[in-house]
Amino acid sequence: MNKTIKLEDYNNTVNSAVTIGTFDGVHLGHQKIVKRLVKMAKKKNLQSVVLTFFPHPRMVLQKDTNIKLINTINEKAKLFDNLGLDYLAIKEFTKDFSRLTALEFVRDILVNKLHVSHIIIGYDHQFGRNRTANINDLKEYGKLYNFKVIEITAQEINEVTISSTKIRKALREGDIKTANAFLGYHFMLTGTVVKGKGLGKQIDFPTANLLIEEAYKLIPKSGVYVVKSSYNGKIIFGMMNIGTNPTVGGKYQSIEIHFFDFNQDIYGNKVEIELLKRLRDEQKFESIENLQTQLHKDKLKALDYINKNYA
Repeated sequence: MNKTIKLEDYNNTVNSAVTIGTFDGVHLGHQKIVKRLVKMAKKKNLQSVVLTFFPHPRMVLQKDTNIKLINTINEKAKLFDNLGLDYLAIKEFTKDFSRLTALEFVRDILVNKLHVSHIIIGYDHQFGRNRTANINDLKEYGKLYNFKVIEITAQEINEVTISSTKIRKALREGDIKTANAFLGYHFMLTGTVVKGKGLGKQIDFPTANLLIEEAYKLIPKSGVYVVKSSYNGKIIFGMMNIGTNPTVGGKYQSIEIHFFDFNQDIYGNKVEIELLKRLRDEQKFESIENLQTQLHKDKLKALDYINKNYA
């Protein structure tokens, strides 16, 4: 079980194997790096540590509030846990922190705080104030402070960058199949079930409205998706609509899930929704009856997909 902690609260005195990055998506490329880190740490009796920064540096330095991330921090923690990581150490990224010199960062954080013995890092990694230090500087600090630098090749870094870009693009285009293939798991939305307008209930399609508090979370293209979740240890399937409900004159985006064969009150609960397949775009129908007819068709398609893949 990995411990997700603020960097300030890290107090393990065992030497560590560290990698640094935002690791947004924790996709197949990231997983390869982290698995390598975990394997090496076990072999050498070290703690495996991913050092990550939050908020995203661009949000702080460029005031880029439009940046959307594939994972929330909690989702990321869960994914790292599945990879056998010991610690996800989160450093709050601030303007003050960005002014640390390369020496201060290495000495105060990597050496004195994390007791680094080995660091796995990209060949193009830049760090320190104005990102002026590079991997060669890090290797020099390694000699000074007695830690080893293991370089991730250009090819591997390129794969990681391409994957992240392709995943974001695929999600924005509603291409969930491509996104999931690069992620190596199902893209997820995590939020709290809140009360909606109750329209779904009136047409025999009661829905759970999902409130996602993290404004930075990337929401895929509007439309109808086949989804999977779990409640009290039991897997449940359903279909989800992302959109504004144009048939009833909706103006704001909502995320609504209709679970199949499920009849429990889950208001106020945190749920994690996995997106399996996209069925269609959101449409505006002439009438509620037409919408209802389409929902029945969607349900048949969704059940057909589930039976073929999960029965």
